[in-house]
Amino acid sequence: MSDIVSLLLPFFGLIFIGYIAGKVTKQPAGALGWMNTFIIYAALPALFFKLVSRTPFEDLTRIDFIATDLAATYSIFVVLFAIGRWVRGNSLADCTIQSFAGAYGNIGYMGPGLALLALGEGAAVPVALIVCLENALHFIVAPALMAVAGDDRRSVGRLAIDIARKVAFHPFILSTALGFVAAGLHVDQPLAFQRFVDYLAQAAAPCALFAMGVTLALRPLKRVPVEIGYIVPAKLIVHPIVVYLALTTVGGFDPIWIYAAVLLAALPTATNVFVIGQQYGVWQERASATILITTALSVVTVSAVLIAIKSGFLPA
Repeated sequence: MSDIVSLLLPFFGLIFIGYIAGKVTKQPAGALGWMNTFIIYAALPALFFKLVSRTPFEDLTRIDFIATDLAATYSIFVVLFAIGRWVRGNSLADCTIQSFAGAYGNIGYMGPGLALLALGEGAAVPVALIVCLENALHFIVAPALMAVAGDDRRSVGRLAIDIARKVAFHPFILSTALGFVAAGLHVDQPLAFQRFVDYLAQAAAPCALFAMGVTLALRPLKRVPVEIGYIVPAKLIVHPIVVYLALTTVGGFDPIWIYAAVLLAALPTATNVFVIGQQYGVWQERASATILITTALSVVTVSAVLIAIKSGFLPA
């Protein structure tokens, strides 16, 4: 248990410090702008490039792994969408955000730091693959469904171009693609460049977690959605179980890869879900509430996942 505490204390401690700072200093949300820019355009891309570029290329081409992980994640998305649409009778736009709330984890900000801390460097490649390819698919699915719902007024051609641009030029995906090229061509990176990338990468987790805590502090709990009753367990409990069952059923994956995928699946709802809702004016306050509640409860559920992994309760 002490090992689990030592893993989680600095991790959730940084979120808590950011939360307290946001409450005490009363800085406006805009004050986070440059820090978020640094995280998204410098620190996290450097981390992903580092992880991928220094990995044997054959480990980067496990299409079976990422396909299984994506299928498991989107099975949660589809079930939640069906519940929202045909059981709850919600609009197509509302169902889209609700489904992302239960299937889109905070894998970019929280995933790399926690997985590498808990599982070591062996988790680097699966984490990079999941973060980048899940995000790429989310960037495609969200605007496509919103267009079908009628909340995106762009033409089909314009929408396709904008989606392609967003996916192709997102810093996470660009840095991962460059990492693939460097690994595939066995590029010998100069020592000075490696140190520069390492320096940026080391700042990724602390800055991202602190910024997340501040963001949570600036989004007070105003409206708790009824859907929280099934979205929260779907995200924090069902999602990691489905990912684990899918990967172990397919088989042939390194245990560390399976544990990394399960750990990322157990993470709380991504702050990007609120951003998507805000962009389209859909389910905003309720998305914010879902993020806050899942983040608070994830202290318990992520701890449980780590205990299951460390104790050998989850055979892989």
